[in-house]
Amino acid sequence: MIALLPGDSVTFMNAPIVKTQMLIRKPAEEVFEAFVNPAITTKFWFTRSTGKLEAGHQVRWEWEMYGVSTQVRVKAIERPSRILIEWNDPPLPVEWLFTSRPDGTTLVSISNRGFGGSDDEVLKQAIDSMGGFSFLLAGVKALLEYNVALNLVGDHDPDAHKAEGEEHGRGR
Repeated sequence: MIALLPGDSVTFMNAPIVKTQMLIRKPAEEVFEAFVNPAITTKFWFTRSTGKLEAGHQVRWEWEMYGVSTQVRVKAIERPSRILIEWNDPPLPVEWLFTSRPDGTTLVSISNRGFGGSDDEVLKQAIDSMGGFSFLLAGVKALLEYNVALNLVGDHDPDAHKAEGEEHGRGR
């Protein structure tokens, strides 16, 4: 564990790669579908999408409560084992791996890399990414295993919600 105090800075020899994972007690096909089908994904992550994830396509994801959206370029879909996208500007790769286990469960791992800026900015982006993808996995686990929508993304930072009527469009 690294503890940084205000004013401390970090210098990286290698750029960080964020990795997080969660066991979900559902078959890989069902878990995979939850990530590619916005009718399901909107129950635990973003609030709106322009379409399903399909290789070679581009979609837009929105988090309406925060007034934030991002363009997503789908680089690879390997059903039911892998999703690779790029998002943000400059593009950052995010990869989901779905590992079927003999007991019918699925281990989902997510990795994100390519953070840019100063070392302090890279560290902040990596920490934010780890937290966000950990919330994501907890949310999908609750939804698929217990049919409970935890609203983790919306409840994480309620003071950052856009005001009613505030202009949307702040990109990620």
